[in-house]
Amino acid sequence: MGDNLSYFRTDGTPPLLEQTIPARFTEIAARFPAQEAVVSRTQGRRLTYRELSEGIKQLARGLMGAGFKKGERIGIWSTNNIEWLLVQLATAQIGAILVNINPAYRCKELAFALQRSEVQGLFLIPSFKSSNYVAMLSELVPELENCPPNALASKAFPFLRRVVLYNPGDPLHIDRPAPGFTLWREILDNATAISETELAARTASLDQHEPINIQYTSGTTGFPKAVVLSHRNILNNAYFSALAMHFTEQDRLCVPVPFYHCFGMVLANLLCLSVGGCLVIACEHFDPGQVLEAVAAEQCTAIHGVPTMFIAELEHPSFGKLDLSSLRTGIMAGAPCPPALMQRVMRDLHCHEILIGYGETEASPLTHLTTREDSLERRINTVGRNLPHQEVKVVDLTFGHTLPLGEVGEICFRGYHIMAGYYHDPTATDKAIDQEGWLHSGDLGRMDKDGYLQITGRLKEMIIRGGENIYPREIEDYLFTHPKVAGVAVFGVPDDYYGEEIMAWLKPRSGETLGEEEIRSFCRGKIAHYKIPRYIWLVEEFPMTVTGKLQKYKMRELAVARLQEERNEKQ
Repeated sequence: MGDNLSYFRTDGTPPLLEQTIPARFTEIAARFPAQEAVVSRTQGRRLTYRELSEGIKQLARGLMGAGFKKGERIGIWSTNNIEWLLVQLATAQIGAILVNINPAYRCKELAFALQRSEVQGLFLIPSFKSSNYVAMLSELVPELENCPPNALASKAFPFLRRVVLYNPGDPLHIDRPAPGFTLWREILDNATAISETELAARTASLDQHEPINIQYTSGTTGFPKAVVLSHRNILNNAYFSALAMHFTEQDRLCVPVPFYHCFGMVLANLLCLSVGGCLVIACEHFDPGQVLEAVAAEQCTAIHGVPTMFIAELEHPSFGKLDLSSLRTGIMAGAPCPPALMQRVMRDLHCHEILIGYGETEASPLTHLTTREDSLERRINTVGRNLPHQEVKVVDLTFGHTLPLGEVGEICFRGYHIMAGYYHDPTATDKAIDQEGWLHSGDLGRMDKDGYLQITGRLKEMIIRGGENIYPREIEDYLFTHPKVAGVAVFGVPDDYYGEEIMAWLKPRSGETLGEEEIRSFCRGKIAHYKIPRYIWLVEEFPMTVTGKLQKYKMRELAVARLQEERNEKQ
């Protein structure tokens, strides 16, 4: 491609890890056997790499003893805990495909996930807060009430044959809620039927290109899809992210993001274990106070999160009362990262080397990451360049050709990190990945001459007002610089005259009050007049996914309904 086109390919150094997840973990555990691998603050437990390795092998043998074969699908429906990590690595060791299930799901969503992925085994916890997982599953699978644990046969879920219950507080001791539930200790007991030699043979038979994980897209724009990822996809993505962070066996990562999501499972769990770092589980489900306490108590050097999590931490009453000076780095990703927030995190949270990450579940998930060597301008206003062994281009929305540098178009990726496809959905796969292997992201952005990418918004979120293309991200970044604004979401709503008008939802910082005219005055003369929101709503909270992503489609639905009500009242 020509030098002036929006295309960039990173070089091939260091080389890709051409091995499976268990092969890499075995190497790391052998190098750092006495070092802490995982600390769970909520469970009050700590495991060294030797102890974690032994726990993984026992569970892996137990799964084989329970009859699970290579390529079969085992789901997990739980908040963050050590058992989640054990299931992740034990399934990888026997070649079973782990299916991550969102702990916020209710019956309908759970049924969809189990059926879509044809899940054969399911691990779950009894409950968390208002979510009673046992009750929901029992409603979907009434056969659990009258069958032996090893003989489940469900009419609605014909593939499901084993349901395993565990209590994070005490995994080995829990009462059986119904005859059909298998208990965690019973799976471990099955390990005696499988020798270490048999387990080693199974692990040795695995290939790095084989599928090892099914992740569901987070559903910010509708119904989720089942993304199929391989050992090679996610292990290398984790490893190259660790290298970009200069993350080593000396580092300790505080994890507030959920394990069921790529951010947690790949960029936290696998990232730590790919280099020998320590994973600190701060909380079962995100709690800013518990996160800050974990950083201080465990002397964490790194912290991950989506922008809303960092905002919640900075706004928390205990912020400023705890010693967080051990922090150095981390990744902010999962949603657009306002430059003003990045600067606060660098300055106030002591994360001088915090990096912005960008990607999507279909890309394992990271495609781009800034580095600590980048200029401040690039670190706060771009998502950096693509990771090693990856290609990226920006294409025209109508004709699909690669655009000149600096022009806005759709971002596309190609490389080792691209998913195998959507599980049993070739139509959706062909729509996402073209014949040349390029994954079309649905995101809009522009590239500079050095390959740095700036995200301008989602293709579906672009507002077309009277023929003007307006990118919400630009307006959001500006509004976030207002000293009283803690959160902002900008999107389009239908308008009879312009086609679309701009709406902004603003969340004031704690103890502050905001007015619509104050915001409009703040915008006048600073951004183009047609970009100033016509509708400004002040809100206490935003509709969000469990990972902290704003659900603009829900905001738009609420806004359209309320605006229609107001019009009806005036008539």
